[in-house]
Amino acid sequence: MKIRFLKLWLTAAIAIPLLVTATAAQSVPASLASLPDADVLIYISPQRILTEAAPRVMPAKDYTEMRSGFAEMKTSVGVDPAGVEYLVLALRFHKPAGDLSFVAPDVMAVIGGDFSADSLFSLAQLTLQEKARIEKHGSKTMAVMRIDAIAAEAEKNPILKSLVEVGAVPLSANSIAIGNLPYLKSAIDAADGTGRINTATLESLMRDPNVLIAATGAPLTSFAKAFGMFGTETNGRDGSCNTTFGNFYTSVTLSGTNFSVRGAMNADNPDTAKIISSLLSSLMHQGLKALPDQPTSAVLDSMKMTASEHQMIQTVVKSIKMMARDNEIVWEADVPQQALADAFKPKKDPPKTGVKSTAPARRPVRKKRTR
Repeated sequence: MKIRFLKLWLTAAIAIPLLVTATAAQSVPASLASLPDADVLIYISPQRILTEAAPRVMPAKDYTEMRSGFAEMKTSVGVDPAGVEYLVLALRFHKPAGDLSFVAPDVMAVIGGDFSADSLFSLAQLTLQEKARIEKHGSKTMAVMRIDAIAAEAEKNPILKSLVEVGAVPLSANSIAIGNLPYLKSAIDAADGTGRINTATLESLMRDPNVLIAATGAPLTSFAKAFGMFGTETNGRDGSCNTTFGNFYTSVTLSGTNFSVRGAMNADNPDTAKIISSLLSSLMHQGLKALPDQPTSAVLDSMKMTASEHQMIQTVVKSIKMMARDNEIVWEADVPQQALADAFKPKKDPPKTGVKSTAPARRPVRKKRTR
């Protein structure tokens, strides 16, 4: 009976953490599925960075002080940065306007985690007061603020016109979006079920749900859209640049005692992949030559970095492996966490030399002679 109970206990001890981890990993992509369409996405997990990665590279004292600051922020604002599950930065490009003028891309940041979006939104309203106006769109209420500095530049440069007004809106009970007005309205429509993000884009971004940082995008398609290869906003046309060339993915994860970097870029065919991979590898090799193995203090001062920071950069660059694999260019690197920990160590002040003491000189004490 005891042996059976022990087996059940061990099974539960192993299965429950795995089930919780799998559920948490699935919840983040599910919450991102209601975002609007995007051409470039950057995903950051503050929770994993601050609770898993930071203790490995920061001095214990600095980490303790940082967590104390987070606790104070939780008390005053209601948000603990270590409780933020994700921060997503999104870019959406547009076709040129009817007069063939370039239109700046829409920009938006979406934050989700262990906080009340409505409480944070109310606090922002109280802080801004008359500087922000309340505007209704769909089922949500936005707080919109005009950025005077951008408005002044937009009078000279119409490209910035869409960025003059920035707003914030609670998308759900624990997520809030901040961005320019057109993108926020699209985010509200997507939350209501219209114009949601492409599934393939989200799958590319979240192919590894345990990442610290990940990014994906389609730069060539974005360029073709922004520069009229698909027509204008008023006169569309079938583009001749329907290719996935340049579509990329990259991520940073924790793997044992290393920070692992993985990524890939579509190159259309194996020959192009080999050509570009060879070119990028040679450029990396030339860049590594610019970093001397034993730099002098004068060289470090000219590069404005410490010896540990120089060593970390060398370690990162040397660990990058780039290769052609089928139609893709693949890169990977494993950076020891100790290299980052050394770079995060507090800088020691150099010993002062050539400084004369201001204390008065002491006369030698004469010993009394005895007969």
